[in-house]
Amino acid sequence: MAHKQDYIKKMELKKKRKVEAGIVSDHFPNVSNITIHMTYFHEAENPVLMERTINVFPTSTADFNMECMIRGCDNGGFDLTPVITKLIKQRKKLAKGDMICKGKTDTRSSGHANISYKVSISYKKQR
Repeated sequence: MAHKQDYIKKMELKKKRKVEAGIVSDHFPNVSNITIHMTYFHEAENPVLMERTINVFPTSTADFNMECMIRGCDNGGFDLTPVITKLIKQRKKLAKGDMICKGKTDTRSSGHANISYKVSISYKKQR
């Protein structure tokens, strides 16, 4: 029963975070599209866990915190908000990099995940 309550609490916090983040067009009115491509790796063994592409539109939630894919990870993930904000502030179109999950794992998992990411931004045409 405690696991179900923890899960419900986690989902409520996630929903609250998304609502508080607002939408992309409110924060970045000149952006027409953001594409985030991530390759997840497992730190202990380094195989590719999965590849994921997320398309973000002006009507999307401005929450760029991606979850860790390791089972049992608590409070982990990959916050791409600083990367995206810096790109937009400098009006750049592309950024690549790596991140390591800083969450806590339980005893069932061996190590954390890390990602390689590529963020591409398209801007609205200036009038």
